[in-house]
Amino acid sequence: MPEKKIILTYHGLQELEAEVQELKVNRRKVIAQKIKEARAQGDLSENAEYDAAKEEQAEVETRIVQIEKLLKNVEVIDEDEVDLSFIGVGCKVRLFDMEYDEEIDYALVGSTEADPLHGKISNESPVGEALMGLKVGEIAEVETPAGLLKFKVLEIHR
Repeated sequence: MPEKKIILTYHGLQELEAEVQELKVNRRKVIAQKIKEARAQGDLSENAEYDAAKEEQAEVETRIVQIEKLLKNVEVIDEDEVDLSFIGVGCKVRLFDMEYDEEIDYALVGSTEADPLHGKISNESPVGEALMGLKVGEIAEVETPAGLLKFKVLEIHR
């Protein structure tokens, strides 16, 4: 079974590539130095600095593997070529929250890039799924544990 494609914007791809480069080039060197210094202290069986450095090394290596696996299955969405006649990944939307009587802005991104606190919602989230394919003027209804939310699409843009 083929692995699920990871949807990223070009910006999200650049961030992941920069992160893996930072981990490989800089963090590995720092951790190697920490391990070297801890080894120089003698008995490793009771050396907390050595244990911490080895744990940090394992975390960094795990993250590198995760990112590289993501990058092998990535589908990059070119935001400049996104069809703005309907909501899709890579576009930004202005919505009217009918419950709170306010306008809100979201960028629709793949799940890897999602960051709701910064207005980036995943196409796989309940709100993102409800918005996908809608056009200006249409209403999205989202069932949440807190109740039914309704959003009117005011604008779709880049």
